[in-house]
Amino acid sequence: MQRIIWTVVAAFAMAIVLGPIVIPWLKKMKFGKEIYALGPQTHKKKQGTPQMGGVIFAVPALIAALAFSYGDARWDFMLIVAVSALGFGLIGFIDDFLKIRRHSSEGLTPKQKLAPQIVLSVGLAVWGYLNPKIGPALTVPFFGGEWYLGWLYIPVMVFVLVGTVNSANLLDGLDGLLGGCGLLDFAAMTLICLAMAAADPAQADNLLNVAIFAGAMVGALLGFLRYNAHPARVFMGDVGSFFIGGALVGMALVTRLSLLLPVIALAMMVSSLSDLIQFAYFRATHGKRFFKMAPLHHHFELSGMPETSIVTMYYIATAILCLLALLGFVA
Repeated sequence: MQRIIWTVVAAFAMAIVLGPIVIPWLKKMKFGKEIYALGPQTHKKKQGTPQMGGVIFAVPALIAALAFSYGDARWDFMLIVAVSALGFGLIGFIDDFLKIRRHSSEGLTPKQKLAPQIVLSVGLAVWGYLNPKIGPALTVPFFGGEWYLGWLYIPVMVFVLVGTVNSANLLDGLDGLLGGCGLLDFAAMTLICLAMAAADPAQADNLLNVAIFAGAMVGALLGFLRYNAHPARVFMGDVGSFFIGGALVGMALVTRLSLLLPVIALAMMVSSLSDLIQFAYFRATHGKRFFKMAPLHHHFELSGMPETSIVTMYYIATAILCLLALLGFVA
């Protein structure tokens, strides 16, 4: 536990130090946010706020995870989590870079963004399917037992991987929203991995290193919130939201806890679901809207709720759900 605590503290300190270095550099390079023209009018004042700030927490998280990992333990689980986070984060980085270069809110086209996500997800899913420590089964939380999928594991995990990463991206719409919810998700994963390591000595080394990575994400995001909380001095951009989504779903993959994501990451899932409902309703009714704006947090915003109240509401809901998830793992 002490190692986890030092990991959190070290990642936090690095993020705090990195913020004042990265933010002025992003301003100097004119890496400012282009606000979506049809978005809430209150967001107009955020025009030009530096984006791509996800590096402020991504770099410290990776450094702290490597520095405090159990060097004599197995690394394959942590490596896969890192590949997932970095791989999806790179896709987000390219998207951010194109937006900045074009001075537009549009970067990669949906197809250009989705294709590499699917390729990366297939690779990760195949690795999980072939790995004897994971295999084609998912743990069923709360009820115990496993759900054996056979070859269907690969398409199911591809859907989970792509869906989680894009859900995280959709949640990143208000100051501090994804960063705070993600922090709570990773805190829950830290404790869950520690509990799983204690219950399964054969996989303890691997699971402890995943717990270290999750703890590093907690500390790094805590430091990032210093600059991303309302009023945000920097936005994480797609590089940050994809990194968070990739890290979280990577941890779900190696722990076989993908079925737990709708609980601890419900805020992300709701963002995607509200977006799909809006799109389907718009098409079915030839132009009518189910929500005032999707994802759901923008609906609340246009309904008159202050941005800080919405973010706090999401934090509370995520914290409660994470505590409920812990009931099935922590004695």
